[in-house]
Amino acid sequence: MACRNLLSLVLTLCVLPALSLTPGTQAPDFKGTDSNGVTHTLSQYRGKYVVLEWANKGCPYEQKHYLSGNMEALQKEWTDKGVVWLSILSSAPGEQGNVTPAEENQYLKTMHAAPTAAILDPTGTIGHLYQAKTTPHIFVIDPTGKLIYQGAIDDRPTTDLADVQHAHNYLNEALNAAMAGKPVPMSSTRPYGCSVKYKD
Repeated sequence: MACRNLLSLVLTLCVLPALSLTPGTQAPDFKGTDSNGVTHTLSQYRGKYVVLEWANKGCPYEQKHYLSGNMEALQKEWTDKGVVWLSILSSAPGEQGNVTPAEENQYLKTMHAAPTAAILDPTGTIGHLYQAKTTPHIFVIDPTGKLIYQGAIDDRPTTDLADVQHAHNYLNEALNAAMAGKPVPMSSTRPYGCSVKYKD
């Protein structure tokens, strides 16, 4: 009987859905190394707004935002306002989007991208910690370290560059509201894009 109860418990735990990060809770701290060999932790940016952008240059959904210039413009706009923007690449070796530090730096230069840093996460440690599902998948963290938004960058889940112009941008909405001392109108949305290419 004891063995049967134990087996039942194990099976139950296996089918329970993973807990998702809920806006309003503390964002988990992490440590990662960027494409220039510099180590970053979330905790070092306490006191600032932080944007986490899961990236994969081979994903057509990500390309939509970079080839249109949208992602670069957002990065420049918000970093100019003191926001820390960390692009995170969780593609495993051999998978689409996995790059060397030199390849990532060349891509950022070519695209005129302006994140604070691009963190390489080939083991998927940071990605799994945040349960990042797609590229892009956006997370916004406030100066107290709380998650205030997670989900899609906007409301146009397509690969059409022209859709960027008419999209409702959830990232802008979250940051504008929070910086004005107002509640974030929509703190969680369904992310869209390519699946993050984890090693497992």
